[in-house]
Amino acid sequence: MGIIATIILGLIIGALAKLIMPGDDPGGIIVTTLIGIAGSFIGGLIGYYALGEGNGGFFDLRTWVLGIIGSLILLAIYRVIVGRRSRVRR
Repeated sequence: MGIIATIILGLIIGALAKLIMPGDDPGGIIVTTLIGIAGSFIGGLIGYYALGEGNGGFFDLRTWVLGIIGSLILLAIYRVIVGRRSRVRR
């Protein structure tokens, strides 16, 4: 998959992860896209090492599911880190 397809997939997956795990997150669309792209990468690694299969093509269901799982994991980690920072500053 090319870089443009990865960015588009990351944007969509990041938005889907935010829909699944709603909440008030700072950062906006840029952070959502970055979390989605990194989540797709993490999901691919999880699939490769846990299931023996990595991401498929853009329209492969496995790619989307693993990307969403990876994005949810990263979004949860992001919220923990940002939440701690905001509580310390108050």
